[in-house]
Amino acid sequence: MKVGILGTRGIPNNYGGFEQFAEFFSARLAKRGIEVWVYNSHNHPYRESEWNGVHIVHCYDPEYLIGAAGPFIYDLNCILDSRKRNFDVILQLGYATAAVWHRFLPADARVITNVDGLEWSRSKYNRLLKSFIRHAELLAVNSSDLLIADSPHIREYFQTTYGAKSEFIPYGADVLERPDESFLKIYNLEPRSYYLAISRIQSDNNTEIIIKGFIESGSAKQLLLVGSTNNKYCKYLQSAYPSANIRFLGGIFDVNLLNQLRHHACIYFHGHSSGGTNPSLLEAMASGALICAHENRFTHMILGSDAFYFSNEHDIAGLIRSDPRKSDHPHFLTNNVNKINASYQWDTITDSYIGAFDSVL
Repeated sequence: MKVGILGTRGIPNNYGGFEQFAEFFSARLAKRGIEVWVYNSHNHPYRESEWNGVHIVHCYDPEYLIGAAGPFIYDLNCILDSRKRNFDVILQLGYATAAVWHRFLPADARVITNVDGLEWSRSKYNRLLKSFIRHAELLAVNSSDLLIADSPHIREYFQTTYGAKSEFIPYGADVLERPDESFLKIYNLEPRSYYLAISRIQSDNNTEIIIKGFIESGSAKQLLLVGSTNNKYCKYLQSAYPSANIRFLGGIFDVNLLNQLRHHACIYFHGHSSGGTNPSLLEAMASGALICAHENRFTHMILGSDAFYFSNEHDIAGLIRSDPRKSDHPHFLTNNVNKINASYQWDTITDSYIGAFDSVL
């Protein structure tokens, strides 16, 4: 079987959730003897043609020159290149900037699309963009042999709205085996001296609400925000909330380091308001973090009663003031790790994807 993975900036991950999935998943496919190719932006820092048995295709990506229009051109370049690779299966991660080029997909390859979340519902988009994304959603449905949803709610939406053939396959995480405080020295930290949030720093990940809640609490500890600072929204937050106790650490892609930061935090704040089994949430569970998540049906599906929840900054401030400790909530930690072992193991997820590949061939 020959599989092409499109829709990411590339591997190893230095961008976000889809890239991390592609990194972990493609290496496991290669170990199973499947010929797998991942498309990388031409300006990705990894320049080689192979990584851990995975073939890398570097395609021109003009996003650094033309901004938001760049991903459309990059996706087109990847799709055009895929026409000469004789893939059996193309796994398209996301659809918002790729679906408009669906007519150029190779006719003899089966196309599986991971639809991510309900993209058109995200608050960061204006009405015009939401309308375009809904149109792209329809194009993705019509041009795919199978849809993959990382949440039962998302699968139900596509089945009910379009009658689309879809499967629920979540993301995965590895349980942290060895907590190690020495990693904290990199940022001059001590265990339980900080609160933590890891996400793309954008409005619908509720970064501003987390900051406001932290400030309202009056805590003398630190708030660490991990995510790219190279966007207007982050620069607005940095100027609007100047504080020595709020640290923007930029993007960090060393998974072990991130897991250690999660494990030793007082509270890990998960602000995502849309999407399914978000990788950063699973990793927080697998790291033994005490989690406070945004109140929505996606987080409830995963965490259930094994976390704190917030809807506004006052909820966050009240929780910080109450100073919860892991020793007071051991069932949160045990239950979340058990969920990872039962439902979110990478080998099981790889098996499910291979089954999906087989089903369309």
